[in-house]
Amino acid sequence: MGVSGSGKSTVGALLAQALQVPFLEGDAFHPPDNVARMAAGIALTDADREGWLRTLAGQLKQHAHSGVVLSCSALKRRYRDTLRGAAPNLALIHLSGTPDTLAQRLAGRSGHYMPPSLLASQLATLEPPQPDEDALMLDNARAPQALVREALEWLGAAHAA
Repeated sequence: MGVSGSGKSTVGALLAQALQVPFLEGDAFHPPDNVARMAAGIALTDADREGWLRTLAGQLKQHAHSGVVLSCSALKRRYRDTLRGAAPNLALIHLSGTPDTLAQRLAGRSGHYMPPSLLASQLATLEPPQPDEDALMLDNARAPQALVREALEWLGAAHAA
């Protein structure tokens, strides 16, 4: 989880590969209206995100027995609670960074509908996970492989059966 440009897709895909589970890009599940709004520089509302979050929750439920890594902004506690409703054992990895680092990443990204102009609204909306949310906070300034190693260690230690 994290704001746009935090590295969710890169780290998520590497983590899924290491865990040998599917990787789901949350952005791919946005309905066309949401994509159009974001592409036009219009921040999504809670109502805009509601159906998208239900779809993602359904994906988590579908993969509950096999495991899955899902990239999703999950900016608010209530969004994460929707996902957790479908996946009670949801483990969150929050990729965070400085506004400058995030802005640089977004400026260098091509082919994505999310414009850099929406970063400020995402940062303003972000409610970092609370201690009761089973979350690991990682600084996205580090190399993706280092973040994956730390995530794997955390998942193994904190989530051993």
